[in-house]
Amino acid sequence: MRRRDLLKGSMATGLGLGLGLANRSLLGHRPATPPEYQERVKSVDELVTPETRSAIERGLRYIQRQQVRSGGLEGAFGTSGYPCGVAVTSLAGLAFLCNGSTPMGGAYSANIRRCTNFILRHTRPSGYIASDTTRYSNMYGHGYAMLYLSQILGMSQSAAVMEKLKLAVEMTCKVQNNNGGWRYQPTKQPGDLSITICQIMALRAAHDAGLQVSEEVRNKTVEYVEKSQKRDGSFQYMLRGGRVSVALTAAGVVSYYSAGIYEGERVEKALRWLMERKPGVASGRTVSPMNYYYAHYYAVQAMWHAQMRHPEYWNAWYPAIRDELLELRDSAGLWHDQKVGPEFGTAMACIILQIPFNYVPVFAP
Repeated sequence: MRRRDLLKGSMATGLGLGLGLANRSLLGHRPATPPEYQERVKSVDELVTPETRSAIERGLRYIQRQQVRSGGLEGAFGTSGYPCGVAVTSLAGLAFLCNGSTPMGGAYSANIRRCTNFILRHTRPSGYIASDTTRYSNMYGHGYAMLYLSQILGMSQSAAVMEKLKLAVEMTCKVQNNNGGWRYQPTKQPGDLSITICQIMALRAAHDAGLQVSEEVRNKTVEYVEKSQKRDGSFQYMLRGGRVSVALTAAGVVSYYSAGIYEGERVEKALRWLMERKPGVASGRTVSPMNYYYAHYYAVQAMWHAQMRHPEYWNAWYPAIRDELLELRDSAGLWHDQKVGPEFGTAMACIILQIPFNYVPVFAP
């Protein structure tokens, strides 16, 4: 398996973090389209049906109505619990971006600006992005917030966003553990893959927005991901073991993609493992309700990128998860996560369903 520019890219000065606008991508050259690429990737209109577009619009309008418009929590999506944290705020912002709005224009531009300001206000001097009640943030929220700010920076070139994002990236690199992973708190702890993918993808997004990450951090992240993979292609929770799941295996594939690794036996085995568990197979859903939206957020990205070599994977996966999500809506058109709530579930469902629109650079294949 080739490790492209993630390991070989130009180094920043000092501690390895700096501005690097000349090299905008960690990917280097994408793999050539293989000669066996015969199947046509289905068009947006074939995949995103009128019913799907209506469901997306209804979901986004709900999220829009939930956003707090004044006071200390302005920009968040609730005044208590998870909706007032940076994780839900960042994912809701990404859902708006996936619809084609930007901070400068579009139906949800004002909502995007509120999301951005909320996240900037909650970036601490240490670089840790977390709401005041850290129970509803931790390193999941920090990673999603970095990812979101990276997309905003690429669109706006805001000096304020650059300043906060640079601090956040520095902090993330500083607390990476010796094995290359991250855990719930912004300290060096034994890592788990579910947290680690959030940091890897965010670092990739930050790099694409003009920041660079040291070669040491890059090397350690890839080694951590490789050690997390089992022989059958699946990924486990921690290096010492633990469960395997669709969520973790999808996260593992997206970790490889974020590292610029798009081909090779490890990727192929993981994709095959996922395809055997695509939505609607066998006797029902193959993902635990506890991490349903998290799992499919990464799984749809894994298959979206896989279309470069396996259009048949994408052509099969998106309609399957689309139909399953349409079935899961309640009578008001919302998606409910049993732990985090409908703001999170609806934002995640809207991101998943809008992936074919290809508006957000970090999601692009």
